[in-house]
Amino acid sequence: MFENQAFAKLIAEGRPSGEIVATNQLLITVRGLEGVGINSLVMFENGDRGLVRAVHDQMAEIMSLSTTRLRLGTLAVMDQQVYQTAVGEGLVGRIINVLGEPLDGKGPVSTSGFAPVFRAAPGIIERQALDTQLVTGTAIVDSLFPFVLGQRMAVLGDSKTGKSTFLRQLANNQTHSGQVIVYVLVAKRQVDIDMLVANFEETGAIKNIIMVVASTFEALSLSYLAPYVGCAMAEYLWQQGKDVIAIYDDLSNHAKAHRELSLLAEVSPGRDSYPGDMFYAHSSLLERAGKLSEGGGTLSALPVILTPSDDITAYLPTTVMSITDGQVIFDLTNFRKGVRPAVNVGLSVSRVGGSVQTKAWKDLSSALFKKLADYRQAAEFAQFGSELAPDTMADLSLGKVIYEIYKQGPAEIYDLNSQYLMLATALAGAGKVTLNVPALKKMAMEKGPSMKPDDDFAPVVQELLKASTVQVQA
Repeated sequence: MFENQAFAKLIAEGRPSGEIVATNQLLITVRGLEGVGINSLVMFENGDRGLVRAVHDQMAEIMSLSTTRLRLGTLAVMDQQVYQTAVGEGLVGRIINVLGEPLDGKGPVSTSGFAPVFRAAPGIIERQALDTQLVTGTAIVDSLFPFVLGQRMAVLGDSKTGKSTFLRQLANNQTHSGQVIVYVLVAKRQVDIDMLVANFEETGAIKNIIMVVASTFEALSLSYLAPYVGCAMAEYLWQQGKDVIAIYDDLSNHAKAHRELSLLAEVSPGRDSYPGDMFYAHSSLLERAGKLSEGGGTLSALPVILTPSDDITAYLPTTVMSITDGQVIFDLTNFRKGVRPAVNVGLSVSRVGGSVQTKAWKDLSSALFKKLADYRQAAEFAQFGSELAPDTMADLSLGKVIYEIYKQGPAEIYDLNSQYLMLATALAGAGKVTLNVPALKKMAMEKGPSMKPDDDFAPVVQELLKASTVQVQA
């Protein structure tokens, strides 16, 4: 009777069914479907699926998961009482869409089961304190705003300021760490998706990554669901005791999709026309990160938020910053000055990063913050063109050296020991010598990887200082 065999099977099982009585292509009203609840998954007779968004007395409002226009009178049947997605270690190394279908041409996806896409975050009693640093490979972040496994750390910035490049470096740095990355792309252009995939395949990082892709050409509802689907996949591995990093690139596109769906459903708009549950939509996602007491696994959440014209006081940036444990802000002004990565040192913060640093790193970070603050003040004085005091000149010189060390190309990744050697050497030579920064970086990268965190770095710092000095200052 029905052409779609899966639909016919569900009907034969006596599942609740109904028919479409209204549609605007994206939101569909179905009469019937007695017994379905919010977030139930339904199947239409052509095989397309939809997610129940609201339930009324005799009607159910359904969000279509495809771009196919369905006719009035088309039948629908309940597929899942609670929307679930496929999970398992077999997804690692694969590129899939929001519905779990492979996009990489490597054949069927191997799964271990299914898990609810929407679920409550673990309670306080199920968690433990965070205690391990997540090394990004980017010196300016690891030294000043260290990430922690299990942390929720927002990445903010205007378009084309280096946010995705930084996340790509972070992902590539986990190639040999054993940590799994769930990289969720929300409403991205196909060219951006292809470039990211090509980079991960070139570096070999793809073997540790699950890529969940929702492109701009797919249904808007898939962009809304993508972060939750990716989080469910990450949670499964987290509960197996693994360290998982979930990157949501980006939640600004997710918020726009949620806003458009809500406006189509005639939900009363609030600030910036976002619906009243916009904060809940993001907080319920990000609060699912942390570290479990049982098993010791961690789930780190890195949401990306767009800040047009560097306006971090807009609705979305402020709500996400209030949910997360810190933020790294990429500044358009710094980017135009040639500072790469263009991190705003004055506004970025990691609220739990200091708890995982060693005493040596804490002392170094504290000194770096002070010297960079002195540099910014000295740079303001230098704008007037007047003669500067020797101390001010020294602050300017040291600040330029530190920022020169912090400059990293997209393919450059520094281990933690090498970062320490570079920065400690710069501080040791402050006001005394002029350093050859490229030579310093090269020597630090040669010596750093073989050293242990508890080794005495002081002799090596003095050795690097002597070897990289090109001029002794008067």
